[in-house]
Amino acid sequence: MIPPRVLAQAQDLAARLPPLLVAAERVAASLAGGTHGRRRAGPGETFWQYRRAQPGDSAASIDWRRSARGNGLYLRETEWSATQGFWLWSDSSASMDWRSTPDLPEKRNRALLLNLALAALLLRLGERVAVLGADGPPSSGPGLLPRLAEEMAAQTGDRIPHPRRPPRHGEVVLISDFLMAPEEIATQVAALASHGNGGHLLQVLDPAEETLPYRGRVRFVDAEDDTAILARRAEDWRDDYAHRLAEHRDSLAAIAASHGWSFATHRTDHPPQMALLALQTRLAAPRRRG
Repeated sequence: MIPPRVLAQAQDLAARLPPLLVAAERVAASLAGGTHGRRRAGPGETFWQYRRAQPGDSAASIDWRRSARGNGLYLRETEWSATQGFWLWSDSSASMDWRSTPDLPEKRNRALLLNLALAALLLRLGERVAVLGADGPPSSGPGLLPRLAEEMAAQTGDRIPHPRRPPRHGEVVLISDFLMAPEEIATQVAALASHGNGGHLLQVLDPAEETLPYRGRVRFVDAEDDTAILARRAEDWRDDYAHRLAEHRDSLAAIAASHGWSFATHRTDHPPQMALLALQTRLAAPRRRG
């Protein structure tokens, strides 16, 4: 039997999905007009373009038939073959169900919005997309987005993804506040990267989690286990907190870089288009291994 609290959370998420889908489509549409997708030269079978030979090009790469029709030597380039697909995941733990003020989105809603908008953008570009941890391989098609939204909303409680069948040779996007031990993150990233996956970590934080704007006597409660700590003068903690957050982010960036992955941050008081554009740019870049 499903616990009443879990059922209530599920019903609440279901009620929020239609607005999130509309918002995701709008965010994706705002970028789709200016993007040229992921097309570029590289290993593949589909012809893309001819280009003039340059110093250092192999003679075996020259298309002699095309070269005979004009001045100079030309190479036949194939289009970069897409990855096996994109696997998207966002943190659904209690830590993400938080916002510092009513006018800001909860971190979980912003993470869902970004992943859905990214999925919408990738689907517009003809890519195949799946939810990491859900059943089934990546697929494409105009009617896929609502199903992806339902699968994302169905994932509850996981701070780190634990897919039953790790994807292979694709691109993984993990969105979370990543406010956990770096060792936990490093273990999961290493496991995903070991199957040949490229990846991208996006840390989503509320502005209060970056600036610690509180003053005076404040009781801080961990959303995950309800442990509490009392600050008699919260403003005295601000500098040390900023230093520790910077160190934590440096650790996350190092974990990502060690596997050729990328790391970026996003605040919930900033427009989602900024984070989506940065993600799309990273996804369009050739993968580099660390």
